[in-house]
Amino acid sequence: MTPADEPHETGASPVAPRTGFSTARLEAFSDGVLAIAITLLVLDLQVPEPDTLHGETLLHALGRQWPGYFAYLVSFLVIGIIWINHHAMCALARRVDRRTLFANLFLLLTVSVIPYPTRLLATYLTAGHDDASTAAALYAATMVAMGIAFSLLFLSFTRDARALHTPVPPEARRAALRRFGIGGLAYLATVGLAYLSPVAMLATHALIAVYYCYDQLAPARRTS
Repeated sequence: MTPADEPHETGASPVAPRTGFSTARLEAFSDGVLAIAITLLVLDLQVPEPDTLHGETLLHALGRQWPGYFAYLVSFLVIGIIWINHHAMCALARRVDRRTLFANLFLLLTVSVIPYPTRLLATYLTAGHDDASTAAALYAATMVAMGIAFSLLFLSFTRDARALHTPVPPEARRAALRRFGIGGLAYLATVGLAYLSPVAMLATHALIAVYYCYDQLAPARRTS
């Protein structure tokens, strides 16, 4: 029996795989993309020019831009929570493989797109019903894709116990997936809600972000 085949002591960490990549570059690249995406959001907040006021006060002009502020705050919260949970997930692993790197790229693809539907929604939130619903549905669909990408990344991170600092028990993994699933169903429901009330759709995404403020991976770490 080779040393690698010998059983581990109870509670000991599994042998790290010899193949794979360090999580350091994955985290650094992800942090950079997330930082850029969250910064781009503020660029869509417009400053009213004096020659566009047409007799109204600056305060009134700023008040008319409330859809932009609302969309900015919700998307900022969403990307911020993604960063926090992404950091918690990276803390589970000591190594990652190519599949995980591609899954991470898929997540970053969905996150980097968020500023676009945010700007679209801010522009059309108080427009005609059809245009507002279209913008809201696109925003909700982006969040559905992001939720799927995050779940796939979690599956990729946790599928190989040898790549983790400590194994995640199957029951803890299933529990985390159930919590991700609840959020995913809520994201999917907001696509339909977008056609009923775009404002309510955006408010629901704020509530979903608050739901994800809870550490979804805490049980996995406590039981591992």
